[in-house]
Amino acid sequence: MQTKRFIRNILTLLVLSLAPVTYAFAHSYDLKKKEAVPLNNIIEDVQQVKAVFIGESHDQLAHHQAQLQLITALHEAGAEISIGLEMFRQDGQEDLNKWTDGKLNEIEFSKIFLQHWGRWSMYRDIFVYARDQKIPMIGLNISRDIVNQVARKGFSSLSAKQKSRLPLARCNISPEYRAFIRRAFGGHDIDQKAFENFCEAQMLWDAYMAKTLKDYLTANPKRIIVVLAGKGHSWKHGIPSQLDRLGDYSYRVLLPEVPGSTDLQTMNYDDADYLLMGVEQGPLH
Repeated sequence: MQTKRFIRNILTLLVLSLAPVTYAFAHSYDLKKKEAVPLNNIIEDVQQVKAVFIGESHDQLAHHQAQLQLITALHEAGAEISIGLEMFRQDGQEDLNKWTDGKLNEIEFSKIFLQHWGRWSMYRDIFVYARDQKIPMIGLNISRDIVNQVARKGFSSLSAKQKSRLPLARCNISPEYRAFIRRAFGGHDIDQKAFENFCEAQMLWDAYMAKTLKDYLTANPKRIIVVLAGKGHSWKHGIPSQLDRLGDYSYRVLLPEVPGSTDLQTMNYDDADYLLMGVEQGPLH
């Protein structure tokens, strides 16, 4: 079995090395080694850490198909995994448990899902696989009402009771993340207070999901949690940076290639560990 895997990896690398700059199939790129790597190598690597962040553009089906491919490969490799979800609030955990326990049918659960997020069809295959394989799913997200209030008025506008249940949110972030948020906010010619409020909302979002991850990993030390979240939350400056502030938790970050946003020209090892390239063309190799 190991000999066959070795031969398959060698053949994959040979194809990658001989291919033109635009590959004819989906593949993965190691940003630390600065080289293309077979999917099997990534699966072996991420089994050594506690959290695996797989970013997405929410409206891109190919990104969700790549997430499912990685989840499936990890599960079939024997890893004891759970799936952490940006698209489900923590207060919906009971419903998530009912889904993975088979106590809700798809019509019932899809209605619940749409109360938390949207685009059920994009995520359906991931949720069905998790249910069928009895893989725990963990809601990571915070109430959108609270995030919206912070975005409008700042973290200081929250009541003492609200703050008591939340991590402190301050816009003390890397220059790279500040630039990202500024672009998301709409450019450089903006009101500074409005920008700081928006930044605090993003930090609260990241910090809350990081705290939820920490609590889960503390309670389940033998598990690897695969985190599905938007690219802006998943890159190393987002949730992983907030997780670093809470303790020594090993992780890897995998981001889908999006030209001009997350690609070889804009990303380096400080941003992510791997780029998932050309996923629109089919499964990763």
